[in-house]
Amino acid sequence: MPLSSDIWVYALVRRAELGGAFATIARKGDARAGAVLVKLYNPLTREAHLYSEATRGDGERVWMEPVDSAVESDLDAYVARAARIDPDLWVVEIEDKDGRHFLVEPVEKR
Repeated sequence: MPLSSDIWVYALVRRAELGGAFATIARKGDARAGAVLVKLYNPLTREAHLYSEATRGDGERVWMEPVDSAVESDLDAYVARAARIDPDLWVVEIEDKDGRHFLVEPVEKR
């Protein structure tokens, strides 16, 4: 049985903080089953990435980049659209100078 969204999000924030990054919950969604977006910003390179959870055909939980851009304003626009569609959406923002996302599940590249 997968973890509820709130516990999973708080664990991600804690992992990021223990790793020396800054992490915050920018939007709280449904505690039990809200979808999660993770936005990563590297202040040294000024590059941003957005990760969205997905499930592969074999049932494994993975993360993918739903926006083909590293510009933060493009990612923010996607998040705003997604939040209008899904009021249960969680958004976690991580700022890390090493560009780490702290996700433990596989991240699929485009």
